[in-house]
Amino acid sequence: MYELNDYQLRQRDYLLRVSQAINAQLDLAAVLGLVVEYAVELVAGNYGLIALFEAPDDELRIAVAYNITPDQYAAFEPLLETLAGPEATREQSVRELRRVTEQLQLPLRQMVGLPLLIRGRPIGMIVVFRAAVNVAFTVADQALIEAFASQAAIAVQNAQLYRAALQEQQRLNAIIEQSADGVMILDRRWRITSFNRAMEHLTGWPREEALGRPCAEVVGIHNEQDLNVCLTNCPLQRLPRVPNPTAEGKIITRDGRERYVSSRYSPTYGPDDEFLGAIANVRDITARKLEEQQQATFVSVISHELKTPVAIIKGYAGTLRRSDAEWDQATLRDGLGIIEEEADRLNELIGNLLDVSRLQAGGLRLHFGPVDLPALAARVIQGIAATANDQFEFQLRFPPSFPPVRADEERIRMVLANLLSNAVKYSPQGGIVRLGGWTEGDDALIYVSDQGVGIAPEDQPRVFERFYRVDNTLGRQTQGAGLGLYLARAIVEVHGGQLRVESQPGRGSRFIFTLPLERRSLALDRDFASDSSQEED
Repeated sequence: MYELNDYQLRQRDYLLRVSQAINAQLDLAAVLGLVVEYAVELVAGNYGLIALFEAPDDELRIAVAYNITPDQYAAFEPLLETLAGPEATREQSVRELRRVTEQLQLPLRQMVGLPLLIRGRPIGMIVVFRAAVNVAFTVADQALIEAFASQAAIAVQNAQLYRAALQEQQRLNAIIEQSADGVMILDRRWRITSFNRAMEHLTGWPREEALGRPCAEVVGIHNEQDLNVCLTNCPLQRLPRVPNPTAEGKIITRDGRERYVSSRYSPTYGPDDEFLGAIANVRDITARKLEEQQQATFVSVISHELKTPVAIIKGYAGTLRRSDAEWDQATLRDGLGIIEEEADRLNELIGNLLDVSRLQAGGLRLHFGPVDLPALAARVIQGIAATANDQFEFQLRFPPSFPPVRADEERIRMVLANLLSNAVKYSPQGGIVRLGGWTEGDDALIYVSDQGVGIAPEDQPRVFERFYRVDNTLGRQTQGAGLGLYLARAIVEVHGGQLRVESQPGRGSRFIFTLPLERRSLALDRDFASDSSQEED
């Protein structure tokens, strides 16, 4: 009686250990190894194995074994197929067991195999072997092995669920990491628990430093009043609650950049309506905001630029047509001259707007041909000098026999006129304005330099943007819509060239652009003429 109780206690202890192992870890091989080891020991066996059906062919393959080495696994596969087959007979199983015994020189005299079932579906098999021939497996032994089979099935199911959950988590992590938008996950205390690569780039915060910090510290969205809405009006705490609260505004990145972001949150709440966390999708809208600001500036500047000449034209026209006054010829000539100048100014502004529209639509047409740049530059300087005061000295600096360029003469005239007028406009003390050029390879390099106020380094990359004007006192007092340099660069680039600026504040600026020379076309023409003369001879 004592031995029976001791055996039952040992049986219960083994099953308890297996159960604890299943709950304590999700290493499938380790748990299955424990299952087969205890099963063999409890039924006084000598060898054992657990085989599982594996994809894609759904065949039984040994997962773990007791007293059987991995290089012996292949010998057991036909036996396992027999045991798992729907029409297996005892004779076939015994025959396969003898084959394995002879092949491996193992004393396998008896065996018992039971399926591993999950909701009635077989997922594998546990098999225990004995070396003795005089002690047969009893019904109690089979029941005990069946109990271990149930534990093994639970272990397999847990491992499969864990593996599926892990794969899904890895897939979601990959999606989040590869997202073009910034993604971060917040816990119930609004602290960051996940922070993707796009968020690192957007905020300037390294992931390892951002994790664990409050989102208001890392992102800190500021509204137009420069208040941190994450601290003063957190969208996740607003009442009444909305399904996907949002916040939009400016952030200052860790490395000092100013960006505009739009953040959309997907919060989670508990059964008592308590906040459990949220996923935040953060999008960089800086380009859109800058475009909106430029459009607002454009409307303001264009309104001013249109109003001024219209008011002048209307004022002079109204004055000149007064019936109660008689004007002498000089007054009439001066008044009409001003009206004509302001009409030209209006026409130029409208032309620039049309050119911008054509550029955006890809419809700016050019008429290419050989252009004598020194001659063109001389004519443009003559026109600009006529309107400038005596404080300016204009210099033309082209080497003798400067080769022609291949360009649209009228468009290049616009570029030169714009650069020269800017040189005058931003040189309030006057000085020397130079227009010249040289050649390098198949390109001509043309420059316009002045001794004016210069351009700050932070403004230089942006002076070629649409509607952008340098934010300084002189810039605000100077007429213009911020389209001239944008059009100049666009025209040069359509010619296959580049336009850049070199400048130091207080020491003037130099704008340099390139154009292709006409040499190649001339060379082809000369070759053709030479061939023709030879034919005549």
